[in-house]
Amino acid sequence: MFACYHCGKGLLYGRSHTHHRGVAGGRWKKRAPKTQRIFKANLVRLSIIENGKPTRVRLCAKCLKRIRKDMIDGKKPFLTLASVKKEMNTKNKETKAAEEAKVKKTKTAKKKT
Repeated sequence: MFACYHCGKGLLYGRSHTHHRGVAGGRWKKRAPKTQRIFKANLVRLSIIENGKPTRVRLCAKCLKRIRKDMIDGKKPFLTLASVKKEMNTKNKETKAAEEAKVKKTKTAKKKT
């Protein structure tokens, strides 16, 4: 339940150390104590489009960052976000139109010379 929908990142067990420094060659009592702890993934709840229907899932911040970067670059992301879909499509259309206008300008400039 507490895991990323795409990559499966979830709870991770580890140890926390205190800042107490052990005495070199000293007794065992003086060593820095270590306690067990849980590391939680940075999960975000959001809606994605799956089979044409919006579905609520949890994605880790790394996967979400990758999706948003792919959308900005004009690549097809591995998941479609429900809330950002319209917004990003308009951005992509604007950037494509700007690139096409730039290409047309360079072609006309080459023809004139």
